[in-house]
Amino acid sequence: MTTKITVATTINAPVEKVWEYWTEPEHIKKWNSASDDWHTPHAENDLRTGGRFSSRMEARDGSMGFDFGGVYDEVKIHEQIDYTMGDGRTVHVVFSGSGNQTSITETFDAEETNPADMQQAGWQAILDNFKRYTEAQ
Repeated sequence: MTTKITVATTINAPVEKVWEYWTEPEHIKKWNSASDDWHTPHAENDLRTGGRFSSRMEARDGSMGFDFGGVYDEVKIHEQIDYTMGDGRTVHVVFSGSGNQTSITETFDAEETNPADMQQAGWQAILDNFKRYTEAQ
């Protein structure tokens, strides 16, 4: 049975802005990292059911990197994004906007290499980085 992990945050911004920053490649490249010594030099996003996305995540010192990508299973604008990663694991993202606040909840299938708490911490760090970036703009 697959372990599901959930991360969440609330951003002080309307859902329209949050959605744009979450899905536009130019923004993705600016927030998509868990720590300052990583970055995303390239991102592509075909945001529609059946569309593909890809982000190149690399250590700033060039020591390592990987491609993170998959296919969208369902996209409901300003509400929900479901996708399947390249390794077959699924992710369910819910956007809940109310005025100038938007909550994001991400639930994903854990992988079997790293401990669940490490995976949760990594995904939460990226989500926290997204919150900081979006609120600062």
